[in-house]
Amino acid sequence: MSVQTEGTELISEMRIPDCYLRSDIERVVNISKPPTCPVIVFINSRSGGQLGVRLLQTYRNLLNPSQIFDLDDEAPDQVLSKLLGHLERLKADGLRFAADIRDNMRIIVAGGDGTAGWLLGVVSDLKLSNPPPIATVPLGTGNNLPFSFGWGKKNPGTDRESVKRFLEKVKKAKIMQIDSWHIRMKMRIPAEGPLDPVAPLELPHSLHAFKRLSQSDVLNEEGYHTFRGGFWNYFSLGMDAQVSYEFHTERKLHPERFKNQLVNQSTYAKIGCSQGWFCASLVHPNSSIRSIVCLNLPSFSGGLNPWGIPNDKKSRERGLTPPYVDDGLLEIVGFRDGWHGLVLLAPHGHGTRLAQAHRVRFEFHQGAADHTYMRMDGEPWKQPLPKNDDTVIIEISHLGQVKMLAADNCIAKGAQDVYNPSLHSFADGNDVEVEGDEDEEEIESRRKFGAAHTFRIDFDHID
Repeated sequence: MSVQTEGTELISEMRIPDCYLRSDIERVVNISKPPTCPVIVFINSRSGGQLGVRLLQTYRNLLNPSQIFDLDDEAPDQVLSKLLGHLERLKADGLRFAADIRDNMRIIVAGGDGTAGWLLGVVSDLKLSNPPPIATVPLGTGNNLPFSFGWGKKNPGTDRESVKRFLEKVKKAKIMQIDSWHIRMKMRIPAEGPLDPVAPLELPHSLHAFKRLSQSDVLNEEGYHTFRGGFWNYFSLGMDAQVSYEFHTERKLHPERFKNQLVNQSTYAKIGCSQGWFCASLVHPNSSIRSIVCLNLPSFSGGLNPWGIPNDKKSRERGLTPPYVDDGLLEIVGFRDGWHGLVLLAPHGHGTRLAQAHRVRFEFHQGAADHTYMRMDGEPWKQPLPKNDDTVIIEISHLGQVKMLAADNCIAKGAQDVYNPSLHSFADGNDVEVEGDEDEEEIESRRKFGAAHTFRIDFDHID
């Protein structure tokens, strides 16, 4: 069989006919067999300089343009809701191929970690009994999610052959479950100034305010903001988040200076030095931690693993377990400064292993600083801190699982490890353990990650 014939067959296995994608087409065209690996592709056209635009063109030339979506034009929650609803109606009408396409569907998302997290949040919000697994194309700066699951961390080629090779990997990829983490933050509404303590578009897309909270919510207090959201890779606070925030701010002000991955990474390093992350002395005056990372995946800051691999003796003494991505545990790591972070570049290097935990609670009280910096799955923000006796509270807890597609070079490890992609008997990855007197509204708000219809993502700020 020729290479050209193989490429043609691959495209036919992934191409979805218009009648199964669009509800405005009344007549369903008879096809001899359904695509065996149908894909829906979401591309952040603003990621990777001009790479996103070129990738969008190549995918539309190879596949049906109706199955390729530019995230700058169409919100993924609306796209998937409409598409899956259409397939369900066709299935109810007795069209067997509609069920086949729905059951075998895979999602490709091209962008940075923020874009990938957005899609993961949308799929979680839809609460599907059989959610499609997701493959990630690395178009951002850090690309921790793609790297963790074997899709690489360098920006990909955008020509036809490069895209075909990627599609072949998607077809052969295995399905893995990864933990989802729910985050809840409470702070007092300021007596003066704007009602929002953090400008809405400065928050990560998967962290947003809930205006309607149940009466049983212990954080539902008069005069307080409550924010909820979720992450899959990491939540961090301190100096590393400050560097990331300054980088994103600079890129938002001067987008013309950030046209490729190499320039972005170089600028990121310069900002790290200018912010004092590396300017502290090699012998730090004390052992205080200046950055804390709650890590779910084995990749942080462009492929580094802050947790490392503890030796057997340390694991036994501290009761540590292997850092699996589906074990319901976060690995919590601390860093004193940038020099400490450079230890990660050495063999067996790691940060200060603080703990493994199912739940985490941070409390911020009044101090010398009036703000700090936080980051969640690549998206940073500047967080106001209490100015009086108030407390800013952040709680992190486990919230189900989602499905990812893992390529051959996957470095993420699962306790349950490989799921057979030919089987679709997975439980709903969004089950929520109900605690105490939580009512339906409270449970619903905990399920919600980032697909609120009122939210509009800030594409000038996200990877």
